[in-house]
Amino acid sequence: MSDQRLKGKRVLVTQCTNYMGPATIEVFKEHGAEIIADDSDLTGPGAAERLISETGKIDVLVANLAAEANLGVMAVDVDDAQWNQAFDIMVHPLHRLCRSVLPQMYERKAGKIVVYGSATGVKALEGVSAYGAARAAQVGYVRTVGAEAARHNVQINLIAQNFVENPIYFPPEFTERPEFKQLLAQVPIGRLATGREDALFALFLASGESDFFVGQSIPFSGGWAQ
Repeated sequence: MSDQRLKGKRVLVTQCTNYMGPATIEVFKEHGAEIIADDSDLTGPGAAERLISETGKIDVLVANLAAEANLGVMAVDVDDAQWNQAFDIMVHPLHRLCRSVLPQMYERKAGKIVVYGSATGVKALEGVSAYGAARAAQVGYVRTVGAEAARHNVQINLIAQNFVENPIYFPPEFTERPEFKQLLAQVPIGRLATGREDALFALFLASGESDFFVGQSIPFSGGWAQ
């Protein structure tokens, strides 16, 4: 039997069917959370705001936002569409979600926001300029807004991950290719993390055990980023 550390908590998980959505939902349910699983397009005008309004009370927001990394595309070859897509999917919705959910958390003097980000936001990786810039923007946002929210007893933190099993960035069809073996050689631990390992870290950040963590972007990358 799990320890039920999220019993009675309403948890909204965005982009629920991919990236870290499935693993998070499984682990959080095991620990007693009531999950609101959303897979709607949050890039349109008012979409994030409507989601928060329709969901009602939210104790924990899991901002699970992922876009194509376009690995290997140098900055001189990144067109406006690729650049804008990275920010439209991963940065602008993050602000709109937080802007919409924080007032209710401030009123209750309690709440958690866990952002699934990327270690490319804290460590440079060539060939992902648009993606890396968007992930770095998430890091800066969490740092600033995390400090604001802490004064209301609300904690916002980001998991700066890389080399974690998930259907967007490390699907089986990629991990079986020679290019993946070359990438994995850069990881000191020598393997991918499981989605469950990552979700358990998110569980910690969503629970009362992490109340002293404020605006942090914590590497979860097997030593690739420290």
